[in-house]
Formats: sequence, structure tokens, C-alpha cells
Amino acid sequence: MTEQVDILVVGGGIHGVGVAQAAAAAGHSVLLVEKSRLAAGTSSRSSKLIHGGLRYLETYQFRLVRECLRERRILLDVAPDLVRLESFHLPVYEGARRAPWLLTVGLGLYTALAGFGRGTGFSRVDPGEFAAVDGLRPDGLRAVLRYYDARTDDRLLTRAVMESAISVGARLWDQAECVGATLTGTGAVTRIRLADRQREVECRVLINAAGPWAAQLHGDLVPDGTVPQVELVQGTHIVLRDFQTRHCYYLENPRDGRGIFVMPWYGHSLVGTTETRFQGKPDAVRPLDTEIRYLRKALRHFFPQSVQAIDGAAEAFTGLRVLPAGGGHAFNRSRETRLVVDRAQDPRVLTILGGKLTAYRATACKVLDRIGHGLPQRKVRADTATLPLVPPEDADPDAF
Repeated sequence: MTEQVDILVVGGGIHGVGVAQAAAAAGHSVLLVEKSRLAAGTSSRSSKLIHGGLRYLETYQFRLVRECLRERRILLDVAPDLVRLESFHLPVYEGARRAPWLLTVGLGLYTALAGFGRGTGFSRVDPGEFAAVDGLRPDGLRAVLRYYDARTDDRLLTRAVMESAISVGARLWDQAECVGATLTGTGAVTRIRLADRQREVECRVLINAAGPWAAQLHGDLVPDGTVPQVELVQGTHIVLRDFQTRHCYYLENPRDGRGIFVMPWYGHSLVGTTETRFQGKPDAVRPLDTEIRYLRKALRHFFPQSVQAIDGAAEAFTGLRVLPAGGGHAFNRSRETRLVVDRAQDPRVLTILGGKLTAYRATACKVLDRIGHGLPQRKVRADTATLPLVPPEDADPDAF
């Protein structure tokens, strides 16, 4: 028997579950299929930040920063047990590429883009406090600036959004792989492999939210669609078991000026991230020794009293970003989400490329706006801007 739904979402990362939640809240019948488990890919391997993207101001991505700051405010309201406002500390040393006055201007702009609301202030604080508490290098320390952003457990957040989607009518098939789809005049007929059997699902719109695997899914469409050229860039993080700071830091690596985050994480410290071009199959992505050494070296510079702990036991994980293809450093590439459709009117397939964890809900709203004309009118069930997100029952959100 063929299943029939308005929207079939392929991919159980944050963008897939976000679309499932938004579509179900809008009254549509929705099925999400995930070949492994929720947040099995990049959505459990991010920097765990719910933030506006302070560094994106340097590349003039003001619209993206404003959108993410708006979404940060919404998530702080609807998911208080999963998204927490934290003070981040930005040390400025002699010879730094960004002088204190320039950073102050940037933080002022960051505050303005956030609308001067909750968690938008910044200040200059006593550098001696951090040398005493966390062992931050005091030599050449000119200033420490404090601003606010939020953090989360991305895996728990993804699960919470899916549970919210289910509460308003969405369905989930995990351990279910989309192995092909045939486009028709009014939608798509997809083939879903569940264990040792295959099911057929007919949908009006197929949402390709497979992230780094999006191009692979496109190759399984009949007729084959065209996906814009993208580049996969891996970001590696390390979790240091014996090293923990009491504060969250945003550090400017003296080697190349890149920003590195350090923050407490389940009783340890989370440090990231890197930007390394990746070629190959997404399933094969692994942390590189050079990336781990890069992060450790930066930490040793800033926390010289903790060298032994920094060089001690660590775990590492790597996620993949989907960025526009092209020359130049990944830092300068746009982080805007791209929505690619198979046809301009009444799309049958929409592919999500790129995107930020923070802005998943805004991306889902854009997806519905783009495909809405081809869908039947339904009775709205909820508003995702006010729909509460609750930690999964087996989770301990206080731990992170």
C-alpha cells in the first residue's frame, strides 16, 4: 500500500526536523525519514552555539546575523531548559589583529542588531579576574570584553524539535533510507527502505534535508536534478577531559586570527573549531591530527598553566559544513542557507543547502513559504515561534 503525505522530509538533522515541525504546525501531513538516528550527522557535531555569529560581521553578513539573533531570542523563550544564555569573554592581546576599539564597535553593532533586548549588553571587565580563575595568559593582555550568546546540546535540541513536530501531527521513520524517487506532474513517488522491506511514499513535495548527503540524494531522483556546486568544509572539535574553564571564551588564534571557542561541556571543556576542505564521502569524515594539534597549540598559548591537562586525554568529533563552491578561504564564504527547487512553480523537490543551527526555525519558515502555493490549504495547528521545546525524557539538560 502506498503512503500519501503532503510533505516527505529526508534527513533527521536540525533542518529536517525543523521543517517537519513547521509543516505539521501549519496543518500538513508530514513524514520524516532518517537512515540512521536523529542528529546522527552534523547536528550532533556542531559548536553547540545558539548565536548571532559575531565573526560574520567582518564579512558584512548583517542580514544573517540579525536573523540568528532574532532566532536566539525565540529559542531562549521556547526552550529555556535546552538553550542557555552565557557570558562569553574575549581577551585582547598586544599585537592582535583586532584592536579593543574595533571589537567594541563590533559588539555595539551586535547589540543593535539584536534589538537591545535580553542578553545583548557588553562590557569591559578586569583582566586579572581571568588570570586568577582560569589561568588565562596575563602577558600582553590589554583588555577582556564580555558579551552574551547562548549554547545548547545540539543533539538534545534536534530530538526536542522532532518530538514537538510529532506532538502536532508529524510522523518519524528512523532506520529508514530513501533509495530513490520518481518525479510526477504533481509531486514525487519515493522508495523507502525499512529493514528488509521497501515502502512507497507519494508526496506533493520532497524536502531534501540530507545536508552533506544532499547531492547523493539528488542523484537518486528520476529525472536527475541539478544541484549548485558546493564545497564540504569540515570543522573539528575536541573535548578535553582534564581541562575545564569556568568561563566561556572566544579567542583570536595568534597564528591566523581565526576565532576559537572554549566552554564547559559535561564536566570537561569543548574547544573548536577548524575549517578544512573535505573531499570524499561524507560518511568517511574524521578529525585530522593536524586539526587536533592546531586546537591544542592555540589553547597552550592562552592557558600556559594548563599545558599538561590540554595535552591530556581528549575526544574529537567532526562535522561538515555545506558552503558555496569557489576560491578563497572558507571564512569569507556566505553562511546564508540556500533553497534549491526543481521548478519555479509548485516545486516537487526542495533541497536545503547550508544553514545555521541557530536559524533552523527561520529556514523552515522560508521552506514553507517557497512550497506553500503547491500545497492544499490546511488548518493551522500551532506557531513554532511560541511552541515549547521540552528536553527528551531520558536527557539530563542540567549536565551540559
